[in-house]
Amino acid sequence: MHVKMLRMLGAATALYGLAVTARPELLARPSGLADPEGRVAEETRISLRPLVWRDVAGGLAMLCAPEGPALRTAAVVRIASDFGDAALLGSTLPRSTRAKAVAVSVGWGALSVAALCAPGRTGQRRGSRPGRCAGAAR
Repeated sequence: MHVKMLRMLGAATALYGLAVTARPELLARPSGLADPEGRVAEETRISLRPLVWRDVAGGLAMLCAPEGPALRTAAVVRIASDFGDAALLGSTLPRSTRAKAVAVSVGWGALSVAALCAPGRTGQRRGSRPGRCAGAAR
């Protein structure tokens, strides 16, 4: 398991989730869920926020989980979410944006799989305590 890569993927996922929670159009427009003028309906905004809040939670879990079973579990949940997104979006999005959305979801899932299956490289620095988020109170 490549801990540093899993942590970086977790941070990126959490940041993306926060960005889309604040501005759902960041996901809606490239996914074909906006009108022809690029406006996103309030119903769509409301529907996307819980989805990306899941990304915030999953990303933070990958960032903060102690090495070992907890980090592996967080990564597997992230992978299942990405591949689940690919399956659901691939069967429901407008045809014009479907392939791109599936490729992005599969790509993120594949990065997590690669990090999870990589030879054991830890992200710990000498003297650091496992399971602590960067900058967390000691």
